[in-house]
Amino acid sequence: MAKANQNQGPLLTPREAAASIGVSYATIKKWILSGSLKSVRTPGGHHRIAQSALAPLSAAPSVVQPEKQRILSRQRFRTVSGRNQLVGTILEVKIRGILAQVILAIGDQRITAIITADAAREMQLRKGQTAAALMKSTSVMIERVE
Repeated sequence: MAKANQNQGPLLTPREAAASIGVSYATIKKWILSGSLKSVRTPGGHHRIAQSALAPLSAAPSVVQPEKQRILSRQRFRTVSGRNQLVGTILEVKIRGILAQVILAIGDQRITAIITADAAREMQLRKGQTAAALMKSTSVMIERVE
């Protein structure tokens, strides 16, 4: 973290700024490039954001529009390193022995994941809940949306 002048407070990298207010790195970059978030450039051309510039952005409105809520739900999963993530609605959870079959609806598509029964119980997966399918190679993992 670099030091800015005394009025602005410390300077943050775009990733640090994104983490501090709970948005994605891409969102911060979009705000910088559109001019809605002021930044300074390092001699190497990298953006730095004054911590004070983030204060108005960190106070989220109490009522979130449905479209924004869907976007925020997707961003919540970006704390996981996997890039192939699809947010959907649980259509069915079948637990048999030590395995559970979880079917997600993502738009008009269906994703089926086979996970441990213990994981399904621990996450309390139920029909109608929002969840994300996290895919890595040939594996599909499920993460419940709170």
